Amino acid sequence: MALVDVLLQVGVVVIVGHLLTMLLVVERTDRRRDPERLSAVGRIRSNLTSVAPTLGVLAAVLAINKVVRDIGVELSWLIGVNLTGYIYLVESQFVATVQSFAHPALTTYFGFVYVFGYTFLLTFPVLAYAICERARPLRVLFLTYILNYGFGLLCYVLVVAYGPRNFMPELVDPLLYSSWPQSQLLVQQVNVNTNVFPSLHTSLSATVALLAYRFRALYPRWLPIATVLSVSIIVSTMYLGIHWATDVVAGVAVAWASVELAERIDDGTLSGSLRRWQRRGADAIRK
Repeated sequence: MALVDVLLQVGVVVIVGHLLTMLLVVERTDRRRDPERLSAVGRIRSNLTSVAPTLGVLAAVLAINKVVRDIGVELSWLIGVNLTGYIYLVESQFVATVQSFAHPALTTYFGFVYVFGYTFLLTFPVLAYAICERARPLRVLFLTYILNYGFGLLCYVLVVAYGPRNFMPELVDPLLYSSWPQSQLLVQQVNVNTNVFPSLHTSLSATVALLAYRFRALYPRWLPIATVLSVSIIVSTMYLGIHWATDVVAGVAVAWASVELAERIDDGTLSGSLRRWQRRGADAIRK
């Protein structure tokens, strides 16, 4: 099976998931009661225009991430710190213990959510927030993605870390690849063996869940879906032997920091705080 076939499978499943979830979580509105209310297409056009600069930055970050991923391994070995041994000292065989509960049904479920669920979880909020009455949720979402990838890119250059399945293959099975060998075609396009700290699967999934909570008034029924799916994806990273628990903890921290910073950037409180710190620093120097 070629990469295009795998991408087609993922695309079809995600599109179907989008359609079903939109029907479930988005409440219908009657424009006859509010003739001035923009249509869904109008709201999408307005919101995308409003967030265009942020979307442009996200596109640039993703492009840089791809370039650095291609050359970053050599750079990491030159300037980075190999944390794999230290991570093992901290948690030892925890991931192997998680895999001791392996069952074909669990492997199928976690493999599905790791690939299909993760793609759905990251893309559905883009569509859902694009049809909101205001652009803030979509802009904050894009800002959190920028920060997640920015933090991840920095860590992947400064840190060398092999995942459990690579560091101790005698104890940890590559369950994703053994149950669905074609997934290697997809995973190899977005990741390398030394880039596991922090877990971006964890950070981005947790980010979506945190934003679902922050904007729960918009889509109350999206919150439980995002939460269950996010937790499932986070567990899957360890169950499948891809990430250490340390990577997961670091990923959750990145998610929290990204959401906090994104909201402060969007509402202007971050720039205000920076200006206050600059003034205090200048006053301290004068004294």
